[in-house]
Amino acid sequence: MIRKVMHTLRPKHSHLASTATVSARRGAQKQTSFVFYILTALALILCIQTAFAASAGKTHIIELWAEKIPAGVEGGNDLFAYRMARHIIKKGNKETDVTSRYVSEPTIPGPTLVIDEGDEVVLTLKHVFDPGNSATLEQVSVHVHGVHYDIHSDGTLEYINLVADESATPTMSYTYHWVAAPGTAGTWPYHDHNMITLNGAEDRGLYGAVIVNGRTSMQALNKTGKLKNVPVSSIKKEYVLFIGDDAFWGTEIDNKTGQQTPLWHNPTLSAHQGNNVRFHLIALGSNSHNFKMNHYGWIDPGTNLIITEKVIGPLEKHVFAVQAAWDSQYKDDTFPGNSLGMQGNFNVNP
Repeated sequence: MIRKVMHTLRPKHSHLASTATVSARRGAQKQTSFVFYILTALALILCIQTAFAASAGKTHIIELWAEKIPAGVEGGNDLFAYRMARHIIKKGNKETDVTSRYVSEPTIPGPTLVIDEGDEVVLTLKHVFDPGNSATLEQVSVHVHGVHYDIHSDGTLEYINLVADESATPTMSYTYHWVAAPGTAGTWPYHDHNMITLNGAEDRGLYGAVIVNGRTSMQALNKTGKLKNVPVSSIKKEYVLFIGDDAFWGTEIDNKTGQQTPLWHNPTLSAHQGNNVRFHLIALGSNSHNFKMNHYGWIDPGTNLIITEKVIGPLEKHVFAVQAAWDSQYKDDTFPGNSLGMQGNFNVNP
């Protein structure tokens, strides 16, 4: 009888054990879920803190116009270019209008946007030329490299981003929001991505540069054969040189006034002897280039090496500084570059 009772109780004990196991599993799952929620919350807080830190700088309110530059009497295709219509810098309750730093016509390259790590950019693009009967000219955009933005500011077509056509049209402007978050310091290209083809019309002139100055604000310089880090504030001039498949296209920036001067193609550059000058090279098109500047060596970024030439591929960039000492010539020392006369002078004045 006792054996029978014991036998009868076994399934009950087995059931209780099973129930206890299930309860333990549920408890573990709840614990895991709780830990997951805590980690998610912490990650969200970290993201918010990062975003706050990134947006603790200035806000640049920019309006760019995309315009047409008709083909000259010698023929060829129409060119297109960006023009700065407005640039306001906001810091707290203070607003500074710096639009006068730019020329009042469209330029190739487009305006160089100089910002600091931690700044935000709110850029509105307007399509202000007549597309005629060409549907491929009805959309124009700004697609930027290097800085941070969400998918709505990618500046591409819905076919690519799967969200929307992020373009300005003749009847509607488009606004992009970028953040120069920590780690984005450097020189970056921006360009159209939506006009004529899915790759955009950068080959027709719709491109420019963004310079993000880092919070450390130091620049490596070759000082008589030795590396020296100098403050960015010691740089007197900036030269932005885009290297196309057939020419250099440049802009000069006077760091004392912020004034920008378009130099167009294969420009002559200049500096006063002893002044620090920074060069921002960005390659366009489909060719690789070998940049040289006779009689000058400079620090290869991220190293202690002094180099006298640099190979640059499409959409790669190379930033370096020199102390102006003597006249020179810069060039693309490749067979196509030499054949096409891709070169210009660097004149040093007393």
